This record gives sequence, structure tokens and C-alpha cells, in this order.
Amino acid sequence: MDKAEAYAERFDRVLRYIERHLDEPLTVERLSRVAHFSKFHFHRQFSLYTGIGVFAYIRLLRLKHASYRLIYRKEERIIDIALDAGFDSPEAFARAFRQMFGQSPSQFRKSPQWQPWKERFRLPPNQRREDMDVKIVEFPETRVAVLAHRGAPEKLDDSALRFIEWRKQSGLSPVKQSLTIGIVYDDPSNVEPEQFRFDICGEVSEEVPENPQGVFNSVIPAGRCAVVRHLGSHDRIGDNIYPLFRDWLPKSGEELRDFPLFFNYLNLLPDVAEHELITDIYLPLK
Repeated sequence: MDKAEAYAERFDRVLRYIERHLDEPLTVERLSRVAHFSKFHFHRQFSLYTGIGVFAYIRLLRLKHASYRLIYRKEERIIDIALDAGFDSPEAFARAFRQMFGQSPSQFRKSPQWQPWKERFRLPPNQRREDMDVKIVEFPETRVAVLAHRGAPEKLDDSALRFIEWRKQSGLSPVKQSLTIGIVYDDPSNVEPEQFRFDICGEVSEEVPENPQGVFNSVIPAGRCAVVRHLGSHDRIGDNIYPLFRDWLPKSGEELRDFPLFFNYLNLLPDVAEHELITDIYLPLK
């Protein structure tokens, strides 16, 4: 490991530490010890490396987690979400939330504006270089209910909410007993936003009747797949997808089957913290 890689690894260690301890007091002294940097220079080093101040970054992650709870846990009170995010009052939380996203927490809960929200969450580049643990498995034919998302990736959460609504109303694909799968037709970085295609799927054992959410029946075919596990934020899932195509596939001698890449979400926000997310990435093979 050269000096630049060693320096990057120390900051990645800090970023991982912050993700895992968001509900604890995080001071410059504490974080500088994690990275083995001088506390007198840590703040400047962090800002230069990530493009954002350390306390602004911590607040951003806490607000991000709070925003998921606002959307996916509508039964929770805003005051409880505010206090859990480290704010002394719902008023302070509302000011910070509006300053960050241009909406109050109650406005966001009612009608989220995803574009400015997504723009705020440009994570620092991931410099970790970990060996990929790729397994080849036989994926069984799986009957699924599908909600087809077509349009900007930033609005994918709106489609997810519609699918959750169908799941709750129909009872046909209970989240704790059924697979939750995302089928990826396009790379969001290489397609016009309005052309982006992504299917949100839940495993079912019977036919899906007509419904107001537009969920329909489909099947994921059986076949061989290369599988790699992604740990952490879905925003970083490309960290495993690109090496799978770029590095593993050419060396493997395998050929791709005519079916899109898909994800199996083993857990979901906000049931777990973002750093605890586990997603298996399936690459269909001949």
C-alpha cells in the first residue's frame, strides 16, 4: 500500500466509524484518534478530503436517517425523530431540515422533494480496495409481484412507497417472509433520467389481482448467477457492481445470460441503520 492509499484508508476508517456511532457524541478528539491524526489539524484534513466539514457531515448523516423515518415510519412523531437525531427541540430540527432540503419535516413527510435531497447526499469517494468474494449459485425460479419504476432515479423512493402500500394492503408478499428484489435495467450514470428503468419486486405464492398501485405478476427465471454481497448504503452499491463487470467477469471466463442484474435486499431501511444494510448482487450467467 502506497502513502496515498494508506492516507485514504485512514479516512475511510473514520467514515465507517461515524456511520456506526451516529447515535453517540462524536468529537474531533475522538475521531482524530480513530484516524491517528493530530486533533489540531483533523478538521481541516477532513474537509479537504471529503469536501465537507466533519460536523456538517455528521449532521447530514443524522438528517438522512431522520428523513427515512419521516417517510417510512409515518406513525412516529416528529419530536421523537428530532430528539433521536440529536436536536434539542423539534424547532431546531425543522430549521436544520429546511436549511438542508428546502422543506420542513412535515412537508417532506407529506410530499418529499427527492431531487434536492439526493443532491445533498453525495458521499465522499470510497477509496477502499477490498477483494471481491464472488460465488456462483443456482437461483431458483421465483414468482414475484412487480412495480415498474420508470423515470428519474431520484424518484425511486416514491415508487418504493407505492409498493409498500400494495404490500400492506394485499398481504400477498409480507416483507418478513418474502424476498424483496430490485431488477436493474439501466446504469443511472449512463442513461437519461427519464429513461431509467428499475423493477421493485416482492416474492409471492399466488396470482396478484388488479390493484390501484399498478403491481403486476412476473417471474424471475431459474439459472446460474454470480453473487457478491454489498454491505452498507445502497448509494455505494456501484462499488461492487463495477468491479464485478470490470475485473471479475473478464477473468472468470463466464458469459452473461440475457437477464438483467438484480439485487436481493436482505434487510431494509429504516428497520436497520444504513451501515447495517446487506444486499446480495446477482449477475445472471449462461
